[in-house]
Amino acid sequence: MSMTRIGWTIGLAIVAMVMPRAAAHAQHQPQALTLTLGTATPGGGFPVYGQAFAEVMHDTDPTLTIALRGTKGSAENIPLLESGALDIALVAGEPAYEAFVGIGRPATTLKIITAMYSNPGLFVVRADSPYRSIADLKGQPVAFGAKGSGLVILSRYMLDGLGLAQDTDFGAVYLDRAGDGPAMLADGRVAALWGAGVGWPGFQAAGQAPGGARFIAPLAGEIARIRAKHAFLKPMTVPAGSYPGQSAAIESVGSWSFILARADLPDDVAYRLARTLHRAEAAFGARLAQARETTAANTAAAALSVDRIHPGVQRYLREINVLK
Repeated sequence: MSMTRIGWTIGLAIVAMVMPRAAAHAQHQPQALTLTLGTATPGGGFPVYGQAFAEVMHDTDPTLTIALRGTKGSAENIPLLESGALDIALVAGEPAYEAFVGIGRPATTLKIITAMYSNPGLFVVRADSPYRSIADLKGQPVAFGAKGSGLVILSRYMLDGLGLAQDTDFGAVYLDRAGDGPAMLADGRVAALWGAGVGWPGFQAAGQAPGGARFIAPLAGEIARIRAKHAFLKPMTVPAGSYPGQSAAIESVGSWSFILARADLPDDVAYRLARTLHRAEAAFGARLAQARETTAANTAAAALSVDRIHPGVQRYLREINVLK
């Protein structure tokens, strides 16, 4: 056999050995995927969270792109998911609860991808404000948030537990943009601004304004009354130092916000989201304080029931022994 033919034979053998490995490697490479995520109006917590989520997910899996879509908030995100106009969306706990249970509408078939963060509800007032309690705010103009925001629904439930109503006991102001609230508080157009959670931009802005700010939350007895009427609201704490000038922890009630998915999101896509997010937990928490609560364990604990969690996510949570 000639040296040329020997060379060709060896070359073909090497190719034959390498090709199956290359094919197998290609099969294990994730396919490029783009998903549309619904957030909310500028100036609120959802756009901030959504941007950080998109960035950290792409950093962890460069073949995964999360395309952000600004919306009016939770109240719009739910029907957009149900119509298939969004793949995933950020939804506050109260509208999610109403959709799952079927309050004022048919029960939804949307599924949970992950718990985002807890949302203890609070009012913020200027530091020089004479108001010290929720009762003090009766009859005063209060900005309750953007019209489609889940924050509005949270405050409605909390106040209802105290025998109060937004639109009759307060001069309720509903915003076109969540970011408009701090300026209205600063110049006196409203006596208080309602918000929730840790790292909420409206509270950050109020605390950083000249003169500073104070927080008003339900008292211990009021928390008991609220939970006696609305047991799905849970006791929650805003840790000391979460906002400028906040030297002590604040107790309140609230619920968990979620990333929800359209009901027909394929199982393998939901599994991939859960796996990527779990790998990104530390990086996400380092990037955004409230994202430290976005964990696989919190998702399992916060879901109303396991069947509310997307089957693809359930499969991943069982693989890592978070679900049994």
